Amino acid sequence: MPWVKTADQLLATYDEQLRTDAETPSALAVTRLGPLRLVTYAHGRGFVTYRDLGGLDADGIRRLVPQARAHYESDATVNCVEWKTRAHDDAPGLPDALVANGFVPEESESIMVGEARVLDVEVPLPRGVTLREVSADADVRAMSAMQDEVFGDPVSDESADAWLRRLALADGMQLWVAEAEGRMISAGRLEPVAGTDFAGIWGGATRPEWRGKGIYRALTAARARRALHLGKTLVHSDSTEFSRPILERAGLVKVSTTTPYVWRR
Repeated sequence: MPWVKTADQLLATYDEQLRTDAETPSALAVTRLGPLRLVTYAHGRGFVTYRDLGGLDADGIRRLVPQARAHYESDATVNCVEWKTRAHDDAPGLPDALVANGFVPEESESIMVGEARVLDVEVPLPRGVTLREVSADADVRAMSAMQDEVFGDPVSDESADAWLRRLALADGMQLWVAEAEGRMISAGRLEPVAGTDFAGIWGGATRPEWRGKGIYRALTAARARRALHLGKTLVHSDSTEFSRPILERAGLVKVSTTTPYVWRR
């Protein structure tokens, strides 16, 4: 049997390859503030990330957080900022500093990493269910609306507009859906990360009445197969408790957790 990377090796590769500018390919602007990358996206969104915090102690972190907030406060176009924390980081006092500066913690997710080849398996689908890649405007908007509904968010054009811009760039992103009786019932994205061994598997959403039937697993296998075709040997995903068990059964490994802290103007 081929050798499989350990969880520690997968986490080290994740930190080395993904916690760079490769993490933010669609950014409008990136500003460096000490160890931080302060990212600005379309639609007034900010994003804070970093490889590590450069050995800062609690006092250093306490001074850094308001400087990052001030950067976004000075830009009237930014109305929401996510600070992406990882549980395995050496970051003394960071959660307290974020809360003290108006950042609110949201639900933690599992960082899942593994080898694409372990996901590339045949998964039987329920009768009448089909998979396909979509790129037409109407299909992309239908997929976005379905995911908004499943995640309990107001249906909007924001995600669809962003995906259509990405598709126009031809940067390798793919959108996949499962359908039954002409209706989208599950969907997800594949995002190859340029200059790395990774592709991301994102946005897995399945209508409640279709869960537990292997559909999300089949979509994952299809995306892993495409990742391998694109030369990507590793897959990563930030997973909710709905998708984590499925990805674990498929062979991905939980290497850490990530918790977003969000500031809104």
